[in-house]
Amino acid sequence: MASPFPGMNPYLENPSFWSEIHSLLITAIFRKLNPQLRPKYKVAIEKRVYQTTDDSLLVGVAVQSTQKIALPQKASTAVVSPSVEAVTVDLTMPETVKETYLEVRDVITQEVITVIEILSPKNKRLGEGRNAYQKKRLQVLGSNTNLVEIDLLREGKPIQQVQYNLQSDYQILVSRASKRPKADLYPFNLQNPIPSFALPLRETDTEPLLDIQTLINELYVEGNYDLIIDYTQEPVPPSQKDAVWIDEVLKQQGLR
Repeated sequence: MASPFPGMNPYLENPSFWSEIHSLLITAIFRKLNPQLRPKYKVAIEKRVYQTTDDSLLVGVAVQSTQKIALPQKASTAVVSPSVEAVTVDLTMPETVKETYLEVRDVITQEVITVIEILSPKNKRLGEGRNAYQKKRLQVLGSNTNLVEIDLLREGKPIQQVQYNLQSDYQILVSRASKRPKADLYPFNLQNPIPSFALPLRETDTEPLLDIQTLINELYVEGNYDLIIDYTQEPVPPSQKDAVWIDEVLKQQGLR
């Protein structure tokens, strides 16, 4: 069954699905671009690794006990019983995070021509995930490498702030090294199809069209997401401004 939405399916943003969607979309772009870019370029899947802390990852480190244990005593030794019992506490544990992204490389020189990033929830909220991503982003923007940044998540703070207070649910940034500090930003909303864009390469190269909408639609079908998404419930995160529209779309598709 096809996705019922004309653009991004908001139910795919659910944390229960997003990690898999992220990996599938990275792989889909990899498979789509490599045949188009040969023999001059090769697309490679890379990983960014960092440590962060998450308050949901807690480990108990002490066990409360009221049992008193008798210890042998020397005549000259005074044993003082503790006046306070130990209680169970939780520690915030470090988590090793691995985030995948794509690099378009020159086959002969191995020079990185373009970096393609698909943002994760950790990139859009304060913490090490955002810091690690912004550090890498600044390195790319300060180099001769093009950057494509795909944000398909409504929740969190956008990496690229839009001028004139323009608000959008999603955005795609295409930054060509030759045109910086100018860049092309494609802001779009839940009701809009995901815009296609030309993948930036070297200035003299023909740039293939990257159609994220088609890839999202294909992985929705291939992943059998229609079997596990409960469309009678609101998406996670919810969308108050589009709740009526979502309801109408799902009713038209017979899903509510």
